[in-house]
Amino acid sequence: MADSTTQPEAAEEALERNDRKTRRGYVTSDKMDKTITVSVEERVKHPLYGKVLRRSSKVKVHDADNQAGIGDLVLIAETRPLSATKRWRLVEILEKAK
Repeated sequence: MADSTTQPEAAEEALERNDRKTRRGYVTSDKMDKTITVSVEERVKHPLYGKVLRRSSKVKVHDADNQAGIGDLVLIAETRPLSATKRWRLVEILEKAK
């Protein structure tokens, strides 16, 4: 007997795969080939005092076409590990730097 996936099963697999993290951030470096550094800012509420704090982290992002430049606002998505430090890929450039 040959196993074949039916349409509903394939749709379920696609839904699981689409549940990946996406972030928005600003490009801080584009000096590497096919890689950009993006500063991602998140706002978290302090658990006791309630003050909203800004936390930022820098992540390496795969940019296959070298199309993003410093200062661009970009949308990135989580992906499989592409190198020792790259775990994100560029989805689209939301706003070009002026």
